[in-house]
Amino acid sequence: MNKVILAATLSMPASSLDDEIASLPEEVEWLEVRADLAGDINSDWLRNRFRGHLLYTLRSRDEGGNFDCSPDERRRLLLQAAEHYDLIDLEGDRDLTPDLLTEIPSHKRVISWHGRAESLSSLKSRFDHFSAVEARAYKLVTQSDCAADDLTPLCLLKSLGRRDLIAYAAGHTGFWNRLVAARLGAPVIFGAIAKEKRGHGEPTITQLIEDYGLPCLTPVEEIYGIVGSPVHHSLSPRLHNAAYRAQGRSALFVPFHVDRFESFWSEVVTSGTLEQLGVSIKGLTVVSPHKEEAMSSARVASPMVRRVGSTNIFVRTNGHWTADTTDPEGVAIAIEERGIGIRGRRAAVVGCGGAGRAVAAALDQAGAEVTLVNRGRERGHLAVRLLGLPFMPLSDFSADGFSIVVNATPVGRDDGQMPFEVEGMNEDALVVDLAYGSSPTPLIASAVAQGRIAIDGREVLLIQVRRQFHLMTGKEMPDDLARSLIGCGAEFATARKASASPTAQSV
Repeated sequence: MNKVILAATLSMPASSLDDEIASLPEEVEWLEVRADLAGDINSDWLRNRFRGHLLYTLRSRDEGGNFDCSPDERRRLLLQAAEHYDLIDLEGDRDLTPDLLTEIPSHKRVISWHGRAESLSSLKSRFDHFSAVEARAYKLVTQSDCAADDLTPLCLLKSLGRRDLIAYAAGHTGFWNRLVAARLGAPVIFGAIAKEKRGHGEPTITQLIEDYGLPCLTPVEEIYGIVGSPVHHSLSPRLHNAAYRAQGRSALFVPFHVDRFESFWSEVVTSGTLEQLGVSIKGLTVVSPHKEEAMSSARVASPMVRRVGSTNIFVRTNGHWTADTTDPEGVAIAIEERGIGIRGRRAAVVGCGGAGRAVAAALDQAGAEVTLVNRGRERGHLAVRLLGLPFMPLSDFSADGFSIVVNATPVGRDDGQMPFEVEGMNEDALVVDLAYGSSPTPLIASAVAQGRIAIDGREVLLIQVRRQFHLMTGKEMPDDLARSLIGCGAEFATARKASASPTAQSV
């Protein structure tokens, strides 16, 4: 099986990441030190914690870095690093001087360029210029202005067929194409040692290994993905990719961080460029804020999609796209699996976006008395027109008297906030939170602490992902595999058992 080199990037003071450096997985072969951000770090200190190759990078401000000293100081630092590091990043537009090339042998050179996206011909010309100088590897990284720009580095890799060229688009929108780049010959994938608070869309080493199975490279003919903003927190890639590997499917599931769905659709999905690269997008899950806009791009829409004015899954069949939604069944099935009846119960759905409307429609179909709740009145009134259900603004909402309350907003996922209070709810009331994170959201934690029945967003996600996997591939996602990856094993089994009690069933 083919493999790619994993390179961990250190972009903050090493003292703050001592444990993380020492515990880097053995799959990581390179450690890149961004000296322009992390400062000078003693190479012996690093080698006591990391046994692979050390790459020294001093990114200039002209190329998106933080180094802004004189050329002489830059030359001094690079030469000093060359005495102790295995690899030195030389910027092709400023470091290919006779004195540096004389002192830094070719096997230590990684010649790089970082800049705004260029045409394919311009990138080729730049590579031709750089490759006239012998080096261990060449690295061309673009910053995209539009969705089409993400494809240019991939086209470069395909056209040149070099095994010493690293090319990809950086930033939020480019996360996905570095994963495809490895299948087109890029020998190295870079990932952050730890998630940065600044959030530039850089994947972490943990993500690359756990979500994408790297450094092993499985064949890829089909691409599936999640489209939205943001999407990098999603667990869907981990679940889908593990299932592909288990079933021997030549497929890859990636995150598409997309600000404008229309341009992504025309420039990436339907342009035909990916097909020319030997891969094809076969299915997409669609999340906020594109669930409404995406509807117009599909040739066929399911009845539920038309009713709620929102979609969360696109499936390509015989060249045509169909819009569907798994939002309704995610919550409804999760409640039913707890042995909880819905018919005749008072339910409130907080959040009138695409997911909230779909959940409200499902509860309404199951016989609940549903009230729509939203902070903004405009979206709330849209939901009323589509669904014909009563509405109240969030400022007037109290959970008192409702036996089922669903949070269909992102509040609480990363911000530590509560979308609403649960103190006044009945003791046997049910709280469902579509938001999820690495730990229980404040809403779920509060509900559990007060003895309420709670359904975490991961449980809903698991149901939806398995349904989406079946719609996209026609196959079933292995249940045990999915639960173990998402952290829904014994914990969920215990929760279901508790929910089977007479008290739970009475909700």
